[in-house]
Amino acid sequence: MIPVKISEEALKEVKNIMENKNIPEGYGLRVGVRGGGGCSAAGMNYMLGFDKAKESDKTFEIEGIPIYIDKGHVMYIIGMEVRFHEGNDARGFIFVNPETEEELK
Repeated sequence: MIPVKISEEALKEVKNIMENKNIPEGYGLRVGVRGGGGCSAAGMNYMLGFDKAKESDKTFEIEGIPIYIDKGHVMYIIGMEVRFHEGNDARGFIFVNPETEEELK
């Protein structure tokens, strides 16, 4: 089971980036967290990027896209959804807790 959901719009944008932005062969989508401390998710920043797989990763695949998540980050992103927002004010990926619909950075 993949611990994070990626919306259809977000998958479409990831594929677009991988095809058109010179992402090196063998790279996949890295999903993770940065910051925070201790056992709390408070102060966590969610992150997306393109990277090669590392030994400490759990590897998944969604619609042909390799997804890499560090084993230590899995517990912080379980149940999260990555969405792609395109509006007049901003454009980009956001993490959403589907249970509360709260957007997290």
